[in-house]
Amino acid sequence: MQADLLKAGEIVGPVLIERGDTLTVTETSTGGLIAAILLAVPGASAYFKGATVPYSLPSRRQWLVMNKDSVADLKPMSEAMAMRFAEIAKDQLDSTWGIAELGIAGPTGAPYGVAVGTSVIAVAGPNPKAVTVVTGHADRQANMQQFAQAAITLLATALELG
Repeated sequence: MQADLLKAGEIVGPVLIERGDTLTVTETSTGGLIAAILLAVPGASAYFKGATVPYSLPSRRQWLVMNKDSVADLKPMSEAMAMRFAEIAKDQLDSTWGIAELGIAGPTGAPYGVAVGTSVIAVAGPNPKAVTVVTGHADRQANMQQFAQAAITLLATALELG
């Protein structure tokens, strides 16, 4: 992972510490990069409550207590679905904020018609935000990094940092 990507957490970490806010992360295609960025900040234990990588359907059922009924009203790979994941993550550990990332890093697309290089990211909490990221390429590692960076940027936006 690039050193500058790890430094991205330095934008939000100190603000979370200063405010006494906490956060929980659930991420799929980024495979833990969002958590790594946030944990690279000295003092992260003051705000980071935990993370999951529910990459498969069984892990989503177990860790996010999700089933067909709990997501029946949501379109796959939608900002609304990402927000539901973020809300669940936030509530599970009683955090101020929850971040969720669902994506198709590549090199192939999703069975439900979403193009490779697409991610939906949501931040649940006092100022909820969501975004769809489309990179336009199938470079798996580059997509993972771009999605993770977008998640930190979205959190900074939710925190109203510029």
